[in-house]
Amino acid sequence: MKVAIAQLTSTMDKADNLQKAVAYIAKAKAGGADFVILPEMYLAPATPTTEVKPAQVAEPLDGPFVSGLADAAREHGIYVVCGVYESIPDDPNRAYNTTVFLNRSGELIHTYRKTHLYDAFSFKESDAIAEGAGPYQAVETEFGKIGLMVCYEVRFPEIARQFALQGADILFVPAGWVAGAMKEDHWETLVRARAIENTMFVCAADQVGNIFAGRSMIVDPMGVVLASGGEEETLVTAELDLDRIRRVRGKLPSVANRRPELYAK
Repeated sequence: MKVAIAQLTSTMDKADNLQKAVAYIAKAKAGGADFVILPEMYLAPATPTTEVKPAQVAEPLDGPFVSGLADAAREHGIYVVCGVYESIPDDPNRAYNTTVFLNRSGELIHTYRKTHLYDAFSFKESDAIAEGAGPYQAVETEFGKIGLMVCYEVRFPEIARQFALQGADILFVPAGWVAGAMKEDHWETLVRARAIENTMFVCAADQVGNIFAGRSMIVDPMGVVLASGGEEETLVTAELDLDRIRRVRGKLPSVANRRPELYAK
């Protein structure tokens, strides 16, 4: 199984963002990838620095942006995961921070609305984003079960553990991780921690440029960074040896060794 992360810079031109996404989807497929992951809120970087509200750029899930991604997934026969702003019909002031999961036929097989909003480090995402309600549901594919969480949520080990308990072997994390003092260090530490504690692959796709840190990475179940990006737009790829999961869990059965009766409450 081969995964590609499209570490890209988003702009306020949604059509341009889509065109670039389609180009990277084609590039990922040409490189033999089965999945391509684009960053969180790649539709448009509606952040306090752009002075544009997410609701102003948000689209329904059958709108032109997701439809364009679906066309590319279908044309190239590749799974596509991407973060968008999803419009809310009865709320003109807020949007959902949504991740879409498209299969090789371009069908929307799963959507995840970010549940833990980035109200930290002087940001308050909840002013403009409506929080999702869950539940956390792993996505079934021919390669096994895959979990989805978004950016800031990597700081919440409970979410990744929900997927581990569902039998997920891989976690996809679209992100718009803001650069700053200690932030890049937190990013790598947390992504690797989620992989180690759940003995699963973690593929974390960050935006780059603007206010974002880049440094997307693919980490194996023992916490080894298989591939990573720097501070520029790039395609980060790695082959995931799914048997590696079995081997790691054979010598490090930490999930199986849990004693939930001691800490269920």
